[in-house]
Amino acid sequence: MAFHQPSSKSAVSGQRSVSELTPAHIAILERLVAQGFVPVAFPLYASAIGVQRGSFAALLIPAGDAAMKIMGEPCYVVGPNLAVRTRREGRQVFVWKDKAIEATPELLQEFTRFDADLAALLAP
Repeated sequence: MAFHQPSSKSAVSGQRSVSELTPAHIAILERLVAQGFVPVAFPLYASAIGVQRGSFAALLIPAGDAAMKIMGEPCYVVGPNLAVRTRREGRQVFVWKDKAIEATPELLQEFTRFDADLAALLAP
């Protein structure tokens, strides 16, 4: 399984190394890929496996030998980085350092769909 690298400095690593993922973990990742998710390496989160679809990504970590779980919540992708959802001045925004992207209704709809689809695919 190949990982997309958002920048040339990316490195692939998991909480377990990729070579140590169990067949069940690999099957989960293959199921995600079949549903349009792309494995992505995020250099700042080398201990997790990133998956991206559209403008959003999530970090996954093994949960035992046969499951994976989301670390935190999905994020908006800004270049090779992850912008977290927060509130500023009463509005929802996605923030990475000094960059703030307004959480438009369209982005929030995509976020909700990404989160729900990923949760359903990770469910036992």
